[in-house]
Amino acid sequence: MSRKRKPFPLLENVHIADIAAEGKAIARVDEQVIFVPYAAPGDICDIQIVRKKRSYLEGRIERIITPSPVRVEPRCPHFGICGGCSWQHIPYEVQLKAKQQQVSDALTRIGKIEPQEYLPIVGADETYRYRNKLEFTFSHKRWLSLDEMTSEEEKPRIEPGLGFHIPRLFDKVIDIKQCFLGSDLSDRIRSFVRDYCLERLEDYPFFDLKNQEGMMRSLLIRTASTGEVMVVVMFYHDDPPKRMSLLAAIEKAFPEITSLCYVINPKCNDTLAGLAVEVYSGRNYILEEMEGLRFGVGAKSFYQTNSRQAYKLYSVVREFASLGGQELVYDLYTGTGTIASFVSRFCKKVVGIEYVEDAVADARINCRINGIENATFFAGDMKDILTMDFVSTHGKPDVLITDPPRAGMHDDVIKTILTVEPKRIVYVSCNPATQARDLSILMADGRYELLKSRAVDMFPQTHHIENVVLLELRKTSLSSASAL
Repeated sequence: MSRKRKPFPLLENVHIADIAAEGKAIARVDEQVIFVPYAAPGDICDIQIVRKKRSYLEGRIERIITPSPVRVEPRCPHFGICGGCSWQHIPYEVQLKAKQQQVSDALTRIGKIEPQEYLPIVGADETYRYRNKLEFTFSHKRWLSLDEMTSEEEKPRIEPGLGFHIPRLFDKVIDIKQCFLGSDLSDRIRSFVRDYCLERLEDYPFFDLKNQEGMMRSLLIRTASTGEVMVVVMFYHDDPPKRMSLLAAIEKAFPEITSLCYVINPKCNDTLAGLAVEVYSGRNYILEEMEGLRFGVGAKSFYQTNSRQAYKLYSVVREFASLGGQELVYDLYTGTGTIASFVSRFCKKVVGIEYVEDAVADARINCRINGIENATFFAGDMKDILTMDFVSTHGKPDVLITDPPRAGMHDDVIKTILTVEPKRIVYVSCNPATQARDLSILMADGRYELLKSRAVDMFPQTHHIENVVLLELRKTSLSSASAL
């Protein structure tokens, strides 16, 4: 007979001390560290402990006794449930301060390194309505609030919905009315599609993920800074008359849509990988624009989800690269070649490397669109492509720009970079922790010094942050390399 687990305690009158990693707040009680989501520094709360780890506890707010003086009212009615923007209760200036501290803590505590200069964080002019891409999921079973479940009103307990997944509940969605991170047009398109399908539910059943049944799977909406709009409807199976009727209704209701596409996805997941994107009307891409450069963005393309902040981010990258016009630049993890295109006019040549072949195809198309002739791109696993043979063939880079995924760079990639010894390394990261780890390896033997660090806030109302650092080869290493 198993022993009954002792219930976790409720801690009363807990003072929230600060903001911690991953967007949670931190408190300390009897020398124990407690991480609490959706709390603000200065809150006095009753905290229900929900999980006990070896070195810390996790809790949730049961009651706010005294709100923090910095706490503000969240704009979104789904705050605290959706999980998409967990800092709406914190003023933007406090968010920026916390993000700057997150970068500093990662570099000093994880990397054991310190830049010669921390430049001020680059904040966003628009802290809401900035996302250019939103993906909504159809589910036959939307999430019901406690009020809805305990209401005496006669209501069905299983209702379809179109919205965002509930964290840790893979088969339920919040049937959102508005998302304040996306555009107003995105809200209106989502509401129209939802209502159209609900009114004809027998023809357009929402997907049951567990049983793999239904027709409607997902809705992707992209809104470019140029005003162009892409809508992609994903169906589980094809029913041409019903598909055509829905797409025709969307086209009629929203003539401003530039690219209206659909996907038939019989897989168990909603990813677009390996699936054909079919065009119903318009083009198979929309155009983004930056400093006169145009970038074609398709349904599968990666493009920074905050167009305005992307320009600021790439401007920091170009500034750190200090290009004089004659440099050979390597752009690792180039994606669709946006950074490569952005710096191409300021250097002799750019070599871009990217794992995803579709992204490389987009990068080449974007270069043709913009008349860029000094950029070349290669597809493949970074550790397999970036070898000394590759460098011997394509030239030793003067400047190396790297923007890896959250996991950071593979050890073999770092070894090759250290062997090649570019004069400057500009490292862009969406994860300061793995960036700090990689930088500590790059700097371990003293050849490189960390000159600058600058954070750019791409994602207001969330804890996510991009950081750009500049490494420079020391003059003694330059002399040794030239002697060879």
